Amino acid sequence: MSYKVVFHIDWDDDKILNMALGNIENLIKDPSATGSEIHIVSNGNSVRLFRTEFCEENIARIKSLHSDGVRFCLCNNSLNKLHFKPEDMIDICEVVPAGIIEICKLQTAGCAYIKP
Repeated sequence: MSYKVVFHIDWDDDKILNMALGNIENLIKDPSATGSEIHIVSNGNSVRLFRTEFCEENIARIKSLHSDGVRFCLCNNSLNKLHFKPEDMIDICEVVPAGIIEICKLQTAGCAYIKP
């Protein structure tokens, strides 16, 4: 069995990011999750957590999960509001027009919603 999951992060809090990353690592380790579709959508102030200069502690984990197929989506509206540029962010992150719309699309496509 495989799963379709979207993890939603909207607070600028390393503990929440670490919980989400740990949840995803545990999900990927489980044999029943082979072939799962996993997304993290970051909006609001949480996009700061994916700035290259701020995420040295988590960059290896994030890149490892990305290589396992996890998709990291950042809200363009939030980037603009906070005056961040896509090039300020970890290079594996995908900028989507609106985080809330991306979450709606993923849920409509059958993704379970998880808010760590």
